[in-house]
Amino acid sequence: MASGLRRRLLLALAVAPFAAFANADPTAGLKRWGNGEFRRFGFLVYEATLWAGDDPQRPPLALRLDYKRTLAGAAIAEASVKEMRALGADEASLKRWGELMTRIFPDVKEGDFIVGQYEPGVARFHFNGRLVGEVADADFARAFFGIWLDAKTSAPGLRAALLRRV
Repeated sequence: MASGLRRRLLLALAVAPFAAFANADPTAGLKRWGNGEFRRFGFLVYEATLWAGDDPQRPPLALRLDYKRTLAGAAIAEASVKEMRALGADEASLKRWGELMTRIFPDVKEGDFIVGQYEPGVARFHFNGRLVGEVADADFARAFFGIWLDAKTSAPGLRAALLRRV
């Protein structure tokens, strides 16, 4: 009897760290900053919310996109590449990053959400609360989150709304 209980306890302790990682909240320990809407051709595509420390433009931070439309993951990756190109990323990096994002980003429908988590040197992506991938490349992470946070973003109104402290 005691050995069965001990075995179950040891198994629970062994699995606990992995369960915590798989379900970790990417916004834990961060403060909620601003939020705003992204529209394309007048249609609401997603609502974005930013969590960060004292500086909302430096990691660690998390950006949650709550989708209001159906989009293919490949289209999300393609749009991300286009935005990073406009911010000055080189073509060789964009090709590599586009392939990575195409593998990571899922198709979304209204009600789905993706949280991008930016830690120093790495970007992690969570889909509806589940970790779906990461890119351990500081240049990628900086360029990807620059889509929303860089001063030269194509959506300056959304940037201003995200950087406004709630």
